[in-house]
Amino acid sequence: MEKEMFDKLDKLLQEGKGKRKFVQSVELAINFKGIDFSKQENRLNTEVILPNGKGSESRIIVFADDSALKGKVSGLGGRVIGSAEIPSISNDKATLREMLQSELLAQASLMPVIAKNLGQFLGPRNKMPKPIVGGDAEKVIKNAIGSIYLRSKGKYLPTVHCIVGKETMEPQKLAENIDAVMNALARKPGKQYVRSIYAKLTMSEPVRLV
Repeated sequence: MEKEMFDKLDKLLQEGKGKRKFVQSVELAINFKGIDFSKQENRLNTEVILPNGKGSESRIIVFADDSALKGKVSGLGGRVIGSAEIPSISNDKATLREMLQSELLAQASLMPVIAKNLGQFLGPRNKMPKPIVGGDAEKVIKNAIGSIYLRSKGKYLPTVHCIVGKETMEPQKLAENIDAVMNALARKPGKQYVRSIYAKLTMSEPVRLV
C-alpha cells in the first residue's frame, strides 16, 4: 500500500477507534466504471483470503461424516453436521440462521445430499458450502475462516462492499488485507475498471483511498 493511502487509513482508525460501545468493522466500498455487471461473464464472485484474518473468530460449520475431518473441525472450534442430520435442518430455523452467519464447508461426498435438502435455501443466498477437496483439510478450514467474498449484488450496481478487519487490528495488518482485496480486483475484473475505493468504520464517514 502506498504511503498516502496508508496515512489516510491510519487517520481513519485514529479518529474513529473506540468511539462506539462495540468493536467496529473496517469496511471497503469499491466503485467500478466501464463494466456491465448485468452480463454473467462480468459478475463478481471472488474469494479473497485475508492474510491477517478478519480480526475476530468466524463461525465455521462443516458437513462431515469422516472421523478425521470431524476431529480437525472440532479442534479449530467449528461445528460439525453429519449427513444424518441434514434432512431435518430445513425445518430448523435456529440452525438455518446460524448457517447464514457462518462459513460453510463440506466433505465432498456429502454435496449431493446438501444440495437436495438445503439447496433451495442456501443457493439463492450464495451460501452453498465449499467442498473440501485434497489432503490438507486443516488449511482449507483455516483459509475459510479468514476468507471474504467480493460479489456484485442488487440490480447489478457497480459497487461492491466487503469487510477487511476490525478497528482493533494494527493499521499495517489492515493495510495488508486491503492490498489482498486490491490484488484480487486487479485479476478480475481488472484495475482499469476500478473507479474508486473508500474505507470506513461501521459507524464512520467513508474516506477515499483510491
